[in-house]
Amino acid sequence: MALIKSISGIRGTIGGLAGEGLNPLDAVKFVSAYATFIKKNTTSKSNKIVVGRDARISGAMMEQVVVGALMGIGFDVVNIGLATTPTTELATAMEGACGGIILTASHNPRQWNALKLLNQDGEFLNAEEGAEVLRIAEAEEFIFADVDNLGKVTNKDYSDAHIKAVLDLKLVDVAAIKAANFKVAIDCVNSVGGIVVPKLLKALGVNHIIELNCEPTGNFAHNPEPLAENLTEISDLMKSGKADVGIVVDPDVDRLALVDEKGEMFGEEYTLVAVADYVLKHTPGNTVSNLSSSRALRDVTNRYGMQYNAAAVGEVNVTAKMKATHAVIGGEGNGGIIYPASHYGRDSLVGIALFLSHLAHEKKTVSELRATYPEYYIAKQKIELTPEIDVDAILKAVKEKFSSYDVTDIDGVKIDFPDKWVHLRKSNTEPIIRIYSEASTMEDAEIAGAEIIEIIKSLAK
Repeated sequence: MALIKSISGIRGTIGGLAGEGLNPLDAVKFVSAYATFIKKNTTSKSNKIVVGRDARISGAMMEQVVVGALMGIGFDVVNIGLATTPTTELATAMEGACGGIILTASHNPRQWNALKLLNQDGEFLNAEEGAEVLRIAEAEEFIFADVDNLGKVTNKDYSDAHIKAVLDLKLVDVAAIKAANFKVAIDCVNSVGGIVVPKLLKALGVNHIIELNCEPTGNFAHNPEPLAENLTEISDLMKSGKADVGIVVDPDVDRLALVDEKGEMFGEEYTLVAVADYVLKHTPGNTVSNLSSSRALRDVTNRYGMQYNAAAVGEVNVTAKMKATHAVIGGEGNGGIIYPASHYGRDSLVGIALFLSHLAHEKKTVSELRATYPEYYIAKQKIELTPEIDVDAILKAVKEKFSSYDVTDIDGVKIDFPDKWVHLRKSNTEPIIRIYSEASTMEDAEIAGAEIIEIIKSLAK
């Protein structure tokens, strides 16, 4: 069993003893803490909190517990049921609610679930706010409503409203997509994407859709993280020549992966790169991704004479940097698209609509489009820590050793060399240092990371 409490939310496995997983008692405690925080801090005049969930097996149980706890604190609940993470974010804003809770463990396996916590704008709580929720939970500083002030629940479906919001975006070209007559294969890993992605594609004018794993049972047909090793089924289908593009989403539909007509992965980093290329072509402006994302976004941004900025890892950090720099597009290299013209949250539905618009305008195959972008490879390595190792001292020493290069220390230490970069981050959940490195070949990326690992080992002696 596992229960991970962090400033970005609460996640854990289902089952076992209270306090050892994300079980009903734990859910009530943290939801009550969140509701207490919202009651104390919101500037909204609303008394509503939106609740949505993905299709994982524990979702129905968690939904009832969470809705009941919110009503017990005195909040009215708008329960939107099976809904994507971005749908819940949009619904929170559209309802004028004072907060929202998404029940999803994102790409984690079926035994996991989580509480993702939103503010009145439908955006994730920041670090300070998340820490306060954890403090309230630990102190159990919540007061439940008396019988005359219990909340009420209203059930709504926001899927169609989300799709309409996507179609209304200026850069979504339904006519061009329809004229392209795309054949599209989709893998929605047996969650809420199976409900909304086919509806979106039909609304975009796509008439040829091959559906894989679209029944929202929560019994994921494969590991739900949208990485190449987990996507052999759709890759094999694409190799048969039955579709022009393959589209894959994770269980809560905030990460988007693409497969070309040859069955090759477009590359999770390049989802954002391609969408940014399209947006920048029509909307000059700045871009943002996190420090561990590909340099390719910077290169494409520079092509348009615009400014790229890097944020600390984490969606809330990326959105904060996007607001500060007035970015027109941003996101994370894991396939997360954040398009402010829609909302400040990773949204695969927005990503799908913009990518297909781009593909229709370019009149290229997916592999031909991919070939127009700079070629980079990211290697991901780690080094295990022992209790006596002073990680902060090691990171400081690495920063000083490479001070002649462009070094960023807003989130660990990132060293930008002329032809590559290496990013070191201490894990918040494991006793390890993660070492991400990027270069023009995988071999060079792995060597760059390995060299830093050897330096860390020498410093740890």
